[in-house]
Amino acid sequence: MEKHHIIQVEEKVPFSLLVPLSIQHMFAMFGASVLVPFVFGINPAIVLFMNGVGTLLFIVLTKGKAPAYLGSSFAFLAPAGIVIEKYGYADALGGFVAVGLLGCVIALIIYKFGSSWIHVVLPPAAMGPVVALIGLELSSTAADNAGLLAETIDPKNLTVFLVTLGTAVFGSILFRGFLSVIPILIAVVAGYLAALFCGIVDFTEVANAPFFALPNFSAPRFNPEAMMIILPVILVITSEHIGHQVVTGKIVGRDLLKDPGLHRSLLGDNLSTMLSGLIGSVPTTTYGENIGVMAVTRVYSVRVIAGAAVLSIVCSFIGKLSTLISTIPGPVIGGISFLLYGMIGTSGLRILVDSRVDYGYSRNLALTSVIFVTGLSGIAVKIGNIQMTGMVLACVVGMILSLIFYLLDKAHLTNDWENQED
Repeated sequence: MEKHHIIQVEEKVPFSLLVPLSIQHMFAMFGASVLVPFVFGINPAIVLFMNGVGTLLFIVLTKGKAPAYLGSSFAFLAPAGIVIEKYGYADALGGFVAVGLLGCVIALIIYKFGSSWIHVVLPPAAMGPVVALIGLELSSTAADNAGLLAETIDPKNLTVFLVTLGTAVFGSILFRGFLSVIPILIAVVAGYLAALFCGIVDFTEVANAPFFALPNFSAPRFNPEAMMIILPVILVITSEHIGHQVVTGKIVGRDLLKDPGLHRSLLGDNLSTMLSGLIGSVPTTTYGENIGVMAVTRVYSVRVIAGAAVLSIVCSFIGKLSTLISTIPGPVIGGISFLLYGMIGTSGLRILVDSRVDYGYSRNLALTSVIFVTGLSGIAVKIGNIQMTGMVLACVVGMILSLIFYLLDKAHLTNDWENQED
């Protein structure tokens, strides 16, 4: 029996509820999303603008059937960093455009030939742990944001972290009525107030920021060598996208790979990345933080996601507002992420349970075991300037193993086939 009402994907949300729910989603993605432009050394306003535009584009292309918020992609950090250092940011933008264009081509191929192959290369015994790793491999990031991995833990950071996490955890199970659907927003506010009380919020940048400011648009430069350095990232973001769509589908109770279809969601994701490169922003991707928000609140309405996207666009033009939001301290982001990342990990385990994966079969046991160890061990495989590690490497390994097992099974060579015969 459900603890409280589920607001499904296509449902309308009253304006009085839409605003706080949209703010909640924007806060959930803000900390991680603005980190990428900070690393690249660009103003985050253009990123907020494109996150909103990209999200609205994604919603339109998926016919409003796939609730997803697009934020800055971390997959591009390493290769784009190399290009920026060697050639400049404009050349990196050209690489972003190239990756987005290739992703759109892949989406068209999937539209032509279908996505049934996914169930062959990523059966439930493989997909479950891959999805779980999306959240589990980010657990150290949440702890680091909170300041819990420092040699000496600052009591102020610990206090803010505990207030934020405690409000999110207990709020999700104790709040009733209207409050029960905005526990993340309430936790952010509580954590921010605790940070103010502890004196770890600095308003200097807010005071110096202009009230209105245009996002810093810039044009790409198409350098073939720079594009070749960044292009292999397509393997990473495609694997990540499939995992996000599967876990979102499990949360909302629908097969998003079939309806609206993987080709539509991939097209929306990659077209947004291509447009980002054309106007000077960073690549976008579906965001795990927002998937976690949906898992906690059981509010899946695309209208809420669209509302958050519009707010992000508005913030990109209001310098003081975007700067104020960026003052949310790490312990607050860490406290929220602690719960949200765990929810994503649990969703992966839910795939194994809902699919009733039988570990009496050797192939299932081997698949899940190897994928988990590959993803959590910290090992990395480097191909050129692209490094695969964590969930992405585990996904590739899982796909290769699953395909081999499928071929062996078709040839009646596995002992699992004998068990099926019995």
